Amino acid sequence: MDMVKLSSVEEFNNLPLTSWSIKQPLCTDDSLIDALETGGLDLIVVPGIGFTKEGHRIGNGKGYYDIYLERCKKTSGNKFATVALAFNEQIVSTIPVSEHDMMIDEVISPDS
Repeated sequence: MDMVKLSSVEEFNNLPLTSWSIKQPLCTDDSLIDALETGGLDLIVVPGIGFTKEGHRIGNGKGYYDIYLERCKKTSGNKFATVALAFNEQIVSTIPVSEHDMMIDEVISPDS
C-alpha cells in the first residue's frame, strides 16, 4: 500500500476502481509521487471496524494500514499523527491486538 499525491478532485474521480470498488491508482502510473519519498505525511486518517478509546483498532484483518504505518515510522520517524473517525457504536472497551498492530493517536467519535 502506498499513499500518493493527487492534485485535484478530478484526478481522484478519474482513478480506476479495484474489484472491491475502491479507487486506486495503477501501479504503472509513474507520474504519481509517493508521499514517503517526499518527506512523508503529517496526518493519516485510519479506517477501522472497531476502536478503543486508548487507540487500539481492528481493521479488516489484512494488516495493510499497520504495515504502512510501520513504514511511515521507519521512514520519517514519529513526525506524523494518526486519527480515526468512528461512530459511538464502534467504540468498545477491548480489542484483541498483537505486537504488529499499530495504535491510533486519536479516536474521534460523536461522544468524544
